[in-house]
Amino acid sequence: MANIFPIKVLVIISNIVLLLSFSQLSTAIDTITQFQSLDDGNTLVSNNGTFELGFFRPSTSTNRYVGIWYKNIPRRIVWVANRDNPIKDNSSNSTMLIINKEGNLVLLTNNNQTLVWSTNITTQSLSSTSSHVAQLLDNGNFVIKDKNNSFLWQGFDFPCDTLLPDMKLGWDLKTGHNRRLTSWKNWDDPSSGNLTWDMVLSSNPETFLKKESFDFYRSGPWNGVGFSGAPEVSATPIVEQKFVNNSNEVYYTYSLVNMSTVSIIYLNQSSSTRKRVTWISNDNEWKNVESEPRDSCDAYNLCGPYGNCISTNSPLCECLDGFTPKSQEDWDTYNWTQGCVRKIQLSTKCTVNDGFKNFSGLKLPETTHTWVDAKMTIEDCKKKCLKNCSCTAYSHLDVRGNGSGCCLWFGDLIDLKQVSSVNPNLYVRVNASAIDSNEEVSGGNKKSHTLTIAITIPLVIVFLLVIIVFYIYKRKRKQRGKEDKSKNIILTKMKEEEQDFELPFFDLSTMIDATNNFSNDNKLGEGGFGPVYKGILAQERREIAVKRLSRSSKQGTREFKNEVILCSKLQHRNLVKVLGCCIQGEERMLIYEYMPNKSLDSFIFDPVRKKLLDWSKRFNIICGIARGLLYLHQDSRLRIIHRDLKPSNILLDSDMNPKISDFGLAKICGDDQVEGNTNKVVGTHGYMAPEYAIDGLFSIKSDVFSFGILLLEIVSGKKNKGLTYENNNHNLVGHAWRLWKEGNSKELIDDCFEDSFILSEALCCIQVGLLCLQRHPNNRPNMTSVLVMLTNETVLAHPKEPGFIIERDSTEGNSTTENLISSSINGVTISLLDAR
Repeated sequence: MANIFPIKVLVIISNIVLLLSFSQLSTAIDTITQFQSLDDGNTLVSNNGTFELGFFRPSTSTNRYVGIWYKNIPRRIVWVANRDNPIKDNSSNSTMLIINKEGNLVLLTNNNQTLVWSTNITTQSLSSTSSHVAQLLDNGNFVIKDKNNSFLWQGFDFPCDTLLPDMKLGWDLKTGHNRRLTSWKNWDDPSSGNLTWDMVLSSNPETFLKKESFDFYRSGPWNGVGFSGAPEVSATPIVEQKFVNNSNEVYYTYSLVNMSTVSIIYLNQSSSTRKRVTWISNDNEWKNVESEPRDSCDAYNLCGPYGNCISTNSPLCECLDGFTPKSQEDWDTYNWTQGCVRKIQLSTKCTVNDGFKNFSGLKLPETTHTWVDAKMTIEDCKKKCLKNCSCTAYSHLDVRGNGSGCCLWFGDLIDLKQVSSVNPNLYVRVNASAIDSNEEVSGGNKKSHTLTIAITIPLVIVFLLVIIVFYIYKRKRKQRGKEDKSKNIILTKMKEEEQDFELPFFDLSTMIDATNNFSNDNKLGEGGFGPVYKGILAQERREIAVKRLSRSSKQGTREFKNEVILCSKLQHRNLVKVLGCCIQGEERMLIYEYMPNKSLDSFIFDPVRKKLLDWSKRFNIICGIARGLLYLHQDSRLRIIHRDLKPSNILLDSDMNPKISDFGLAKICGDDQVEGNTNKVVGTHGYMAPEYAIDGLFSIKSDVFSFGILLLEIVSGKKNKGLTYENNNHNLVGHAWRLWKEGNSKELIDDCFEDSFILSEALCCIQVGLLCLQRHPNNRPNMTSVLVMLTNETVLAHPKEPGFIIERDSTEGNSTTENLISSSINGVTISLLDAR
């Protein structure tokens, strides 16, 4: 009996210790020791309450993962431990995260029988590992520390799809470890996708976005302030960037200027982009600050060697000054892959006859084949490049101050782009005779160059005189001629109004030849403003679409001019590209790129063809339209309100990518203007917002309303206008609203999908559509928020009743008036929900 008492006391004491240790897990703790475990259902919370670590299950998946998320923000997962090895056992009480006797953090399931995930700390003595502690830090880093508080392992070394502040993107050169981001496979699957962002090592490192093994976006090298191809990041006031390149590490990181701000960078698999987003607490939403790729010119090496991409130009690519297309035939058909070559080839005596042409405002070329010296002056840099005949260009390494350091390029210069950021001047090697007289000959034989100038100047003067004489002759001939009188009148009016077409003109004869004299066999369709024909430009063998304004059309010179001016200034992959216009006599035409799949309505409303648009294609179309609208509302040179967004104005290219078209009714607003009003309500009933249809008030939010209608039509495959539904006689908006209130939104999804769609995405689209359709414009999200909601895992707000719900009497076909306000507009009765 004497021996039993001490044993009982020991048991009681040990039980008390266990109870105390487990009771700690019920409160907000941030550590796990070897005397504790984290079970499914419990969480760790960082000391400042910002981050939380625990088990989670994606909304439509049965798999479970250990991850980290923001505690006080609708769940956004920023790190996943076992992303590629999910827990498939449905018994949550048999899963735990513990520190084992070797001091590693391990994830066990099946009552500790199955190892799911583990850290990889090198085995140490058992006495030292007993002091290991796993802790969730205030910056979101999950670490294992020893008794000296030294980090033995940290989650920041193994990022997933999100780069948090203070996290490093890049290489530990001592261990060879590469910290890179890899996207989620899809919305509900955090396993590794095929989109990656990492640091590519060279003498002058830079980051690349890759899809599988293909490069499709390059940041450009670091210029001391930011990456040369990403001006938006450098200009972001909320973050401070840092780039480290030494013998131990090469990495990029950033910190927040204001610690109360929440801002992250993540990879979006569905849109193949890298985004920086900031949490706006007042609006309870994530706001997109910047995104790469931003435009078509961000596509990797779009213009080939020595080709410069200018996003505001049409066509996008042009050769650097002193260079010419390697294949003019390919260049004319917009195939720029072969790039450009020097007009005057380099001499074999490179140190005698070569010089350097100065280019400013360029994203610096790819740095795979470069050499750098951080201490060399620019003069010594020039001399070193000149002495090496393989050196094709040089520049400063750092733009700060007056510039410092030296970078030499060898081989062709690729992936050039005109950017707005401050970048070092790029000095490109050319034959000295190709350098203008007012340029400095950065090397080469100055005596030879002086002789060249002496010969060139008289030739230029003679050439200019010939041009002047020819111009005077042509001007007089035009004044005598009457053939293009109408065209001249229109152009004169436009010049008086200080408008600039910035589009090439095509002759009427060219259009007649291209369309076989506007043959009915070439007719693609009939719009409100006239027919559209398919054509082929004989010289380029390029397919085009010709919109011919009908003489009886309601679209007059003002609307046509509006569309021409807008199309000349808008360049985006989700807007239809306008190649030119034709104004001759009474003829007015716009020439577009040809869209082989015609318009969206020809698919989604056709019982047979709609099956060709599976869910992934429809979701891609939804996101593409949203990106196009965001560009019009926010990112273009002008703020544009489309005013006529509908399926027939969404064209599809050969890959089913959407392109917004028809800008005849669009309105241009100032940079700080977001709305306007008109006495003439134009557009298409069924897609107009209430405030526009009733009061003529249009804004970016009236476009958002139209997008909401469009979104519901794409998901359901049914029209909003002209259809009613059994049991309620509502239009599509009312039908969708009723189903959402009843929790049966799944019934709205197009039957042709059967079960081959992602339910969470489809339900998200329906809810986003209803949010876009709220009666009051201020309650509708902007397109930035719409894109964030569509492409991110966020908790969506609950929509209020939509602005237009049409309910028809089943016997008489008239609109009911109960709880509705009726208003007659242009002879059409529209019923508006009573907001009271």
